[in-house]
Amino acid sequence: MKPKNIRWSRFPWTLQFKVSVALALVLIAVMIVFAVTIVLHQQKQLLHAAENHVNQLSEVITKSTRFAMLQNEPTYVHSILQDVGRQTDIEKVRIISKTGRIMYSSLTSEIGRLVDLRSDACVSCHASERPLEQVPLGGRSRIYARSDGGRLFGSMTVIHNDPTCQANCHAHDKATTVLGVLDIVYRLEDVDAAMRSTSLTIAGLSLVFILVAAPIFGFVVNRLVQVPLHDLERGAQMIAAGDLDLKIPVRSSDEFGRLAGSFNAMTGALRDSREALRDWAHTLEIKVEERTRELHVAQAEAVRTEKLASVGLLASGIAHELNNPLTGVLTFTSLLRKKLPEGSPDAEDMDLVIRETKRCAAIIRRLLDFARDKTPETKYQDLNRIVAETARILERPASLDDVEIELDLEGELPAVWIDADLIKQVVMNMLANARDAIEKSGRITLRTRRCPQPRRPEPGMAPVPMVEITVTDTGCGIPPANLKKIFDPFFTSKDVGKGTGLGLSVSHGIVKAHGGSIEVDSTLGEGSSFRVYLPINPPEAPAPTEGAKA
Repeated sequence: MKPKNIRWSRFPWTLQFKVSVALALVLIAVMIVFAVTIVLHQQKQLLHAAENHVNQLSEVITKSTRFAMLQNEPTYVHSILQDVGRQTDIEKVRIISKTGRIMYSSLTSEIGRLVDLRSDACVSCHASERPLEQVPLGGRSRIYARSDGGRLFGSMTVIHNDPTCQANCHAHDKATTVLGVLDIVYRLEDVDAAMRSTSLTIAGLSLVFILVAAPIFGFVVNRLVQVPLHDLERGAQMIAAGDLDLKIPVRSSDEFGRLAGSFNAMTGALRDSREALRDWAHTLEIKVEERTRELHVAQAEAVRTEKLASVGLLASGIAHELNNPLTGVLTFTSLLRKKLPEGSPDAEDMDLVIRETKRCAAIIRRLLDFARDKTPETKYQDLNRIVAETARILERPASLDDVEIELDLEGELPAVWIDADLIKQVVMNMLANARDAIEKSGRITLRTRRCPQPRRPEPGMAPVPMVEITVTDTGCGIPPANLKKIFDPFFTSKDVGKGTGLGLSVSHGIVKAHGGSIEVDSTLGEGSSFRVYLPINPPEAPAPTEGAKA
């Protein structure tokens, strides 16, 4: 059983094969029914034609022998029957009396014999004790087999004793109504041959029709059913494999065509959904990266702020502790210097002490500025004027070092909500750092402009309109390792005595207090560029009118 199941499972039970087999079986069944119906109808028609022929022949014989019987000329009657019996299709013709005796026959050997009244030829009339005087048309004929296998068709016609016979009859009285029957036996060989020929012809035509129609139906089924189903199957396989670019051809406007169109629409929707999902995933990745970066920046800023607060607290304590002693030292050294003659070694030593004491006082002052949490006194200010005034202060000292300060100020810059003194200090610190970064000759470009797009003051905040101050120098540049440290307090790459490392830290705090930010780009050997971003308006405040510019 198992191998048999394996063979059946390997048989190609495709839909096309099933439909073709079903159509072939239906065609065979229909053609069998059609052929049987045609053959039976043909047989009925041939038998009906044979019956009509025999009935007409019976009528002719009855009328032909009537006169001879009235004249009592049996020889003439016998001659007529002999002539009729010689026809090819006539088996025998005979006249049987009422009592069952054969009076005349085309077969001379059976004249005078008695027939069995219970035979197929007689039982229809002699089924009862009184024989029938009238035989219905359907009861006159019979079909039976010959001894050699052929078929015979028998038909009986009743011979009545009509008034003419009664007037001239020489053998029967008037009380006798039936004289006998005319029995004609007809051979059905031609009918059977015609039936066989018709059956073979119909069978052959049916077979030819099946052989021709089956491939045509198979081709039609393949084109109308199998091909669209194959397209749908291939499309489903491609979707299962992840390929959504395949488009199924719409071959018709029927159910398969509408299904193919719906399938293509579904594939397009899936493709669009996949692309949208990919875009969403990519966007989500970008947002996650952006939020992660902002979080790292915020964490670093929080750490830096905490560190600056600690340093500021320490610096404030140190500055207050050192400020008073330094003031006393500077006062007494200044008094002593006045008592020393000019040009003496003691005077030179005292000048050095005074100079270094002033430098220490300047460092302490910067420490106090760094530690002091001063709230900006903001109002709408003309940023271009503030930047130009600050550049003018350093323009002269810079020219002595062969450093050019170039201004590029945007003409229609709006008024900005800032503290003018603090922003001057920021610009001053950045210009001083830029001048110190230029070793010999160079150029400092000071530029202002309105940012074309709103910017975020801090990560997580909504973008706001801002202005930009850019200080670009052609100096030595900042090493990449120092870029993250330049805003830390006391960090400096200058030589000893040239800086305290507090300028950028103070500037960074001032800008943060204004709600802005500082960014820096630098390339070793080419220079640096500091960009200061300041909000134009205070938080949740309307923009100023033109009269606010000053």
